[in-house]
Parts: sequence; structure tokens; C-alpha cells
Amino acid sequence: MNTYLIPSIDKIDEVAAAFINRYNKPAVFCFYGSMGAGKTTFIQALCRQLQVIDVVNSPSFAIVNEYDSAKGDTVYHFDFYRLKQEDEALDLGYEDYFYSDSYCFVEWPEKIASLLPRKRYDIKISVLDDNKSREIQVTEF
Repeated sequence: MNTYLIPSIDKIDEVAAAFINRYNKPAVFCFYGSMGAGKTTFIQALCRQLQVIDVVNSPSFAIVNEYDSAKGDTVYHFDFYRLKQEDEALDLGYEDYFYSDSYCFVEWPEKIASLLPRKRYDIKISVLDDNKSREIQVTEF
């Protein structure tokens, strides 16, 4: 397991750069954390590092957003918070995204736990006591 510390919001891009340098191959990244922990904010920082040219925001209602990068890559951003049943992800054709050889950033992956690929990274974001710092723990599966 690898751990990153974001001491304040103004350091988030530095941490995102270190993260992308370490995990520089497209994969499925599953983000766990409480509401307001900073999942979307960290994904936005990661997308800046990947040179995404589109506006990056949470796909809470669309469930999945597709972004293009200046390098010609595609990045997929999921938010499964609103799913009531895991089967709803089947209608999206989630396999096409997860096995596309693109970066896939998944918020609320616990909503589709049995559908997640075996090979993935689980990222747990925790709010620290000062309520400004975040700890990011990465586990590779």
C-alpha cells in the first residue's frame, strides 16, 4: 500500500502529479471516501495532470462522463452514488469502459462491488483531524 498526504488544497496538483507518475498506465481507479472527502476534487487534479481538455465535474446524474486529453487519450469518470441496485450498471455497458485500456476513475465503487475488475487500484481518501488535510491510501489488486 502506498500513502500520499495532501496537506492543503494548494498542494493537490503536486500530489496528483506524483500519483500519475507512479500509476502512469491506464487502469481502473476506485475512489472510496465519505461524502465531501475530496474524491471529485482529486479526480479533477488527476485529469489536469493527464491534460484533459474538457470540464471535469462529477457525473452524479449522467453516471459516466467521457473526457478527452490533449494527447488524444480518453478518460472515463463514473459516479455510482445514485444507483439503487448493482444491476443498473449493466445497462451502461460498464465492461466496455473498464476494459478499454483507458483511465477509469470510479466514485462510489462499493455500489457495484461484484462488478469491479480484479485488476484495479483502490484509493481510500480520508479527511484528517484538521479538516483541511487528506490522506490517500492506494492498494493495488
